[in-house]
Amino acid sequence: MSKPIPRKLRCAIYVRKSSEEGLEQEFNSLDAQREACEAYIASQRSEGWVALRERYDDGGISGGTLERPALTRLLADVEDGLIDVIVVYKIDRLSRSLTDFSKLVEVFDRNNVTFISVTQSFNTTTSMGRLTLNILLSFAQFEREVTAERIRDKVKASRMKGIWMGGVPPYGYTVKDRKLVVVDDKAAEVRWLFDRFAELGSATELAREVAKRGLRTSRGNAFDKKFVYRLLSNRAYLGEALHKGDSYPGEHAAIVSREAWDRVHAILQESPRQRAARTRAQTPALLKGLIFGPDGAAFSPSHTRKGARLYRYYTSQTVLKHGAGACPVGRVPAGEIEAAVIARLRAVFRQPEIVAGTFKALRDQDAGITEAEVIAALQRIDPLWDALFPVEQARIIALLVERVDIGTDGLKVHLRVDGLPGFAREVQAGGMEQAA
Repeated sequence: MSKPIPRKLRCAIYVRKSSEEGLEQEFNSLDAQREACEAYIASQRSEGWVALRERYDDGGISGGTLERPALTRLLADVEDGLIDVIVVYKIDRLSRSLTDFSKLVEVFDRNNVTFISVTQSFNTTTSMGRLTLNILLSFAQFEREVTAERIRDKVKASRMKGIWMGGVPPYGYTVKDRKLVVVDDKAAEVRWLFDRFAELGSATELAREVAKRGLRTSRGNAFDKKFVYRLLSNRAYLGEALHKGDSYPGEHAAIVSREAWDRVHAILQESPRQRAARTRAQTPALLKGLIFGPDGAAFSPSHTRKGARLYRYYTSQTVLKHGAGACPVGRVPAGEIEAAVIARLRAVFRQPEIVAGTFKALRDQDAGITEAEVIAALQRIDPLWDALFPVEQARIIALLVERVDIGTDGLKVHLRVDGLPGFAREVQAGGMEQAA
């Protein structure tokens, strides 16, 4: 009687190493695990075991997560019915978490897949085998948690001594011999950022100025408002080391003085909304929301200070988003463009067709009004305009101007014709004199 031929069992080998150290070697830990697993499969050849050529290798990935590329492929092949046996060197190579491992065993059982550990002999199909597996996994998870605790304690002790514990160095520093070292040119930029914020009081405005200067983060990204806030709040610039909210004297040199830090943080204690409101009050923008460039993008008000002098501008949103050169008209002086629009309004008020249209609209509402009264009301803007408060000036412009288009060949003012009668009636009634 001939001996029955055993059923062919397709064996997948899974190997893992937590750190990347040593993976560049010609024969590394992953190769050693695979060699042991292949030898074990070869010893079971009489039972029909055959090693699959597909490699499931995860190098430099922790066993505390199931989000691993090779493991994901392995589970997909299990679900597709391509694997009969999974072979690992030790069970903690597959997972160190008892919860995660129970999920994996569930998947294996559902697809009739056997799990084998080369160095730890047990059978997951029996109750005793499952008990043994759970005990081994409990110790693996315990070892992982104890290791994590030791690492956390070491990091805390090192930070308390001011030692740099790795990661991306703050802007203005570099790492040499595992210590933070000041980079002089970038340190000067950090000091400028602190001083400039103390002058502006606005991270948004500061981010715009930084973009114009072309400054980039250590990773080559553009400065934005969030990065500015993080930089201004980083106590490393005071020469301190931080750990979970507590600061300690650091080994590295400070970049920012205590006085500069205190000035900035006295401003930061005030809410951003209050600071923004104060900034807008200090820099009135009469044409906010009304100016558009040749590409159709809106212009936003901005300003800079040089000493005690304030310089206001309107800047294209295209330039703010994509940088200088993205729009043929990127920025215009606020004073000049506002004066040009006001001059256009004054000229419009003297045009006969405008006077006639306004007179007609007002006469429909008040039959007793004369054309001379309308002309006087429209021309009264000249002597009163400069005496008006900025808020009132902005209200009047919003009432009379629909939009202002700026091009390389000049500007075009679009009026709200329906706003003229109401404006004339208000001037005639003395409303502007009261606002002055």
